[in-house]
Amino acid sequence: MEKVKAIVQKWNNISLVKRIICGLIIGIILGLTVPQASAISILGDLFVGALRGVAPILVFFLIMSSLCHMGKGQKTNMKIIVVLYLVGNVVAAACAVVASRLFPVVLTFSENTDTSDVTPPSGVTEVITNLLMNLVDNPVNALINANFIGILAWAIIFGIALKNASEGTKRALENISDAVSTAVRWVINCAPFGIMGLIFTTISEQGLSVLLGYGRLILVLVGTMAAVALIINPIIVFLFIRKNPYKLVFTCLKESFITAFFTRSSAANIPVNMGLCEKLGLDEDTYSISIPLGATVNMAGAAITISTMALAAANTLDIDVSIGSALIMCVLAAASAAGASGVAGGSLLLIPLACSLFGIPNDISMQVVGVGFIIGVIQDSCETGINSSTDVLYTAIAEFRDRRLHPENYADKPFDPQIKIM
Repeated sequence: MEKVKAIVQKWNNISLVKRIICGLIIGIILGLTVPQASAISILGDLFVGALRGVAPILVFFLIMSSLCHMGKGQKTNMKIIVVLYLVGNVVAAACAVVASRLFPVVLTFSENTDTSDVTPPSGVTEVITNLLMNLVDNPVNALINANFIGILAWAIIFGIALKNASEGTKRALENISDAVSTAVRWVINCAPFGIMGLIFTTISEQGLSVLLGYGRLILVLVGTMAAVALIINPIIVFLFIRKNPYKLVFTCLKESFITAFFTRSSAANIPVNMGLCEKLGLDEDTYSISIPLGATVNMAGAAITISTMALAAANTLDIDVSIGSALIMCVLAAASAAGASGVAGGSLLLIPLACSLFGIPNDISMQVVGVGFIIGVIQDSCETGINSSTDVLYTAIAEFRDRRLHPENYADKPFDPQIKIM
């Protein structure tokens, strides 16, 4: 018994990334050597089933808790920062749509996947109609049937309504949210075994050629994130500070992106970002609020992941996504991504929300989530790096804009001479 505990402890001490890589390698080897061992595939089925079961309640409580705890009456730069967070999410999702249209990705589902009940919408009007009807769905029914659009809507409504609730009520809601998040982490800890089962099923049925599809998907995801970091964000920075944007952009990437890439947690990177804000000479009263808030709602990388994976699912099922439907998905992905923070694989668990816009059932969309976990070693690290580094970037440019427009208010706060942004 003691030996078993010791083995389990040693296994848990290994980073999740390394464990997932082990699961991938073992799954590929087993898929090539013993493809007839179909019992292994049950591990993937159990993993996807657990995700399917916990995802609706996670989205509901996470977003509701985040909204009811959101501070009131933030002034000056905070308003601009919040707008930047939200606009950044939408723009990132739009970039993902463009990239997915330029470089379409097709996924590979298991052979026993039933696509007969896929009913794609006929146009934008039907998308909007379905969206509105799902919005007003019974909240209990939305949770039972994994209607993520209805879940999102009611979570927002209840979250706003509970902003005036007592602190005891808010703490109780936060405790429930934390408990659900803990349950999700337990499920995610089983990801190496689940991914082993998923990759075994894929390799045994489709062969190694399917891995090329995953490679293309990774290239589209990482390429889009790189475009946002190196093209879109510099444009936004220039519009605000009217100076060379790359000094600030590269400073944030160097000191925030790298640590976030390896920690894979925006929350864990908050102290790093706070230190960088101090180094940049920013107002502590502002960044002490904006950085923790950004770790929660500034999820450009998550918006890219959600949009790209949903469109890949649509391409796989030969669903024609109109420009209007894609724009609606961008807004929806941006809004839902704001609640994905703090949960491992949080952005992946929101993919069914975007998929539901195109009539893709939950069973199929959760397979897309499974694919996301397979490539998550690279995807999640890059996503977190983008999310966290832009927290500092947007906080900085909001204050630098104010300094540019109202220099008389900052006479005693010169810029850090080592950074030399302005």
